[in-house]
Amino acid sequence: MRAHFPFTAILGQTDLKNCLLWTAIDPAIGGVLAMGDRGTAKSTTVRALADMLHAAGISAPVVDLPLGASEDRLLGSLDVDAALARGEVRFRPGLLQEAHRGFLYIDEVNLLDDYLVDLLLDVAASGVNRVERDGLSHQHEAQFVLIGSGNPEEGELRPQLEDRFGLSTHVTTIRDVGVRTEIVRRRLAFDADPDSVLHAFHDQQQDLAGRVSRARNSLDDVTIPHRVSEAAVQLCVECGAVGHRGEIVLVRTARAAAALQGRAEVTTRDILAVAVPVLRHRVAREPFENPTTASARVHNIAVRTVGLHSAA
Repeated sequence: MRAHFPFTAILGQTDLKNCLLWTAIDPAIGGVLAMGDRGTAKSTTVRALADMLHAAGISAPVVDLPLGASEDRLLGSLDVDAALARGEVRFRPGLLQEAHRGFLYIDEVNLLDDYLVDLLLDVAASGVNRVERDGLSHQHEAQFVLIGSGNPEEGELRPQLEDRFGLSTHVTTIRDVGVRTEIVRRRLAFDADPDSVLHAFHDQQQDLAGRVSRARNSLDDVTIPHRVSEAAVQLCVECGAVGHRGEIVLVRTARAAAALQGRAEVTTRDILAVAVPVLRHRVAREPFENPTTASARVHNIAVRTVGLHSAA
């Protein structure tokens, strides 16, 4: 099997990496949407996640959903070979079964066919995939973390799908010359000798894998004080977030962030640290507002609102 670039060797894109780690610790957060510039290692980072989790002893496959996938390929279908050869009515698993307890990754998610979007929303809401056709009646659990990436210049994402992502991050081109030079060096080194790069980052991979594993195991024991929950709700109110999903995801993500740092209690600083990826896609957009400005607006509201609770 072809080796993937090490997760810990990826420079920059800290927000995206953190979002992926938080959802790996608590899949109930609801997935990650990464929109932004082309060629910024979005796909590389997602695929590197699976190898890092494997090192942690976590079986969580990352399954790609191609844009041109058929309904049968996504949901599963009648096994035609078994039907023709032996007259058996047998289910042929689709991508949703392959992604069970793992990650379903959609590159260029904003270009995904509307019909497939509707199918995904139905299964994501119920956690069960039901296939009823061609004389076949089959259902199976389909619990997966949805990860989507794309370039917003190529099309808007349907609001119904965008809301299903727990976290959203905007990935931009790195401007620092030194960092970009090191990215080139690491990429060329990996292409020339993958094993050498994997060996060089082995200890970092193992260390991060161990932290993720411990965080997953301790997650339920991390306490959430009432004032922290109250701060999360107040922040969602101040930001104008519609519905109650925002505060639930906000508290869950803050708990995952605390667990990753090895702490037993969530603080308002954790709320502040995760506020932007949780809320930036849940607040009303100003006319012609760019993603950077939207993120800054959420951050400023978070600093003002959460700061009051921190001082209380």
